[in-house]
Amino acid sequence: MERSGTRGAAFALAGLGVVLVAVVAVTTPWRVLADAPAAEPDPVRDFSAQEIARAQAFDLATSVPSYLSLGVTLLVAGVLVATPLGARLLARLRGPWWLRTLIGVVGVYAVSLALKWPLGMWFETVLRDYGLSTQTWAAWSGDRLKNFGLQVALSAVTILVVVALARKWPRRWWIPASAGAFLLTVGLSFAYPVLVEPVFNDFTPLPAGQLRDDLLAMADRDGVPVRDVLVADASRRTTALNAYVSGFGATRRIVVYDTLLKEPPKETELIVAHELGHAKNGDVLYGTLVGGLGAALGTCLLFLLAQGLRRRTAVPALGDPRAAGLLVGLISLGTIVSGPAQNLVSRHIEARADAHALELTQDPVTFIAMQKRLATRNISDLTPDPLEYVLYVSHPTAPQRIGMARSWALLNSAEEP
Repeated sequence: MERSGTRGAAFALAGLGVVLVAVVAVTTPWRVLADAPAAEPDPVRDFSAQEIARAQAFDLATSVPSYLSLGVTLLVAGVLVATPLGARLLARLRGPWWLRTLIGVVGVYAVSLALKWPLGMWFETVLRDYGLSTQTWAAWSGDRLKNFGLQVALSAVTILVVVALARKWPRRWWIPASAGAFLLTVGLSFAYPVLVEPVFNDFTPLPAGQLRDDLLAMADRDGVPVRDVLVADASRRTTALNAYVSGFGATRRIVVYDTLLKEPPKETELIVAHELGHAKNGDVLYGTLVGGLGAALGTCLLFLLAQGLRRRTAVPALGDPRAAGLLVGLISLGTIVSGPAQNLVSRHIEARADAHALELTQDPVTFIAMQKRLATRNISDLTPDPLEYVLYVSHPTAPQRIGMARSWALLNSAEEP
C-alpha cells in the first residue's frame, strides 16, 4: 500500500512537472527585442571608474554576510534532513501533537534567526556605511521580527496541516496537501497587498499635481486600470529608489517610494511605465499560476523525499510531531534549489517590462539616465560574478538594461543614445 502511494505521488510529480514547464515555456518572454541590433552591455561606457569601483566594493562587503547567511541556512537544513538530531530534540516535547508540532517549527526557525542575527547586523552596518539605510537599530529589529513572525506563521500553518493530513491519510496526504498548497499560494498572492504590505509601510495618496495626473494619464493610455497613486514611506528605512504596481483589477494602485519624489518626474514616469508593463502583461497572474503549480509540485516532492529520509532522521511517521524538523529542512532546501530557476524566468520578465516602458514613453535617452541614476543610488552590482548572478540576480543588470535601450533605439530607427 505504501508503494502504491509513493507511485501515485511520483506520477503526480511528473505530470505537474510537465504542466509547469509548459506554462513557464509559454508565458516567459525568452526573446525580448529578438530582431533588434545588438548593443553589448558595457559598464565602462556609462559609469565612471569611481562608480564601478564603489559598486564592486559594496558588493564585496555585502557578499560575505550574505553567503554566510546562506551557509547557515544550508547547515541547519542539512542537519535536519540528514541526521536524527532534530527528531531527538523534538521527542523531548510534551503535550498534544499539534502543540508539539508548532513548538518544533517555531524552535527551528528561532535557532536559525539567532544564528543569522549577527550576520544581519553586519549587513545592516554595511548599508549604513554606504548611506543606503536610514533605520535605527530598534526599527531594523522590528522589521526583522515582523519578517520572522510572518515566515513562522506561514510555515507553522503549512507544516501543521501536513502533519494533520499525514495522521489521517499516511499514504495519500500529498493529494489534499498539493491542492491546498496551490490554493494557499493563489490566496496569498491576492491578499499580499492588503495584509502584508501595510505591516512594513504606511501608504498615503500622492497629492494632486502634475506628477499624479501624468501617472494616471499614462496608465489610462496604456489601458491599465488604476484606482489610485500611493506613496510608501520607504525613507524611514532606506534611501533606495523604487516604485511598483500593486493589487488586482479594481484594487490595483501605483505605489512610489517617497524617496523617488525628489527625482526628475520623467524618470519616475519611466519607472512606473516599467511596472505598468507587468500589469499589462499579467505577470503577477501568470506568476501566481506558476507559483501555485510549483507549490503543488513541491508538495509531491516533499512527500517522496520525506518518505525516503524518514528512517535516517529517526522520524517514526510523517504524522508524528517529530517530523516537523525534517519538513522544515526540506522546505528550506527546496526554496534555495528553486531560486536560480525563478531568477532566470524573472530576468526575462523584467526585460519585457523594460521594453514595454520604452514603447510606452518612446524615450530611450531618459530611460538610460534613469537606469544610471537607479544603479548609482542603489549601488547596484554592475558586474556580478556568475555564482551571484545565478543565485541572487532577479533583474537584468544596469548595463544590460541600458544595452536594451540602445537596441530598442536602433530597432526603431532612432539615434543610439
